[in-house]
Amino acid sequence: MSIRAVLFDLYGTLIHIETDESQGEIYWAIARYLSYHRIRIDADALRERYFELAKRQKRDSGERYPEMDARAVWRAILSDGTRHYRPEAFAGEGPDKQREVEKRRERLARELVRLQRALSRRQIERYPGAKHLLQSIAADYRLGIVSDAQHDFARAEMRITKLRKYFPVKTISDEFGYRKPDPRLFQQTCAALEVLPEETIYVGNDMYRDIYGAHQAGLRTILVWSDQGRKEYRDTRADYDARDLFQVLEGIRFLAAQ
Repeated sequence: MSIRAVLFDLYGTLIHIETDESQGEIYWAIARYLSYHRIRIDADALRERYFELAKRQKRDSGERYPEMDARAVWRAILSDGTRHYRPEAFAGEGPDKQREVEKRRERLARELVRLQRALSRRQIERYPGAKHLLQSIAADYRLGIVSDAQHDFARAEMRITKLRKYFPVKTISDEFGYRKPDPRLFQQTCAALEVLPEETIYVGNDMYRDIYGAHQAGLRTILVWSDQGRKEYRDTRADYDARDLFQVLEGIRFLAAQ
């Protein structure tokens, strides 16, 4: 069966990124930012609460491969009724006060997802060859993204790295509540592109989350040997190994010719 679509992992495959959410300075800065919204909380307490809620969210999800929802974590923190918070920060105006409170809380939660990401980010750039590869195949294949990430920053980072325009379909794990290697993410992306899994190649950098997961969904695979991600998982093997993104084009042609 001919190849009609190529899906990509995002981080570690097309985008090189380095982040560290554990740094105390991040939560010190967020706590200071929240003070402008009349929300008072100690930075250490904020950091502890964030990771506590994230861990609980995954534990209670019921999914085999749970993905956290960072906006929901921040929403919960903003809704927390402890002594750290001042509800007047969300005092709405007009007859529908509660709805206005919720809208303001939701906007601030989204801002906090992005602020946390920006503060934790040390580096972000396209891998060499990413743009050339996408330009080379965009006319011949339907393209999509399957990424373990938070949509509140992933779509923005695709725009920052000038990759967003190549992908009409972007499957971001937090919008589903589960992450790779869950085969449903790959299958849903194929369905959105109106192609069958066996007509699709998936390109990723992690043997477990990307290659194993895509194989479970029925896709053919290319493993990119970037500087991130595991390269071994049990007896899993990619259908093609590429040393970099320049060689991925050769891999696509090789698999398409089979």
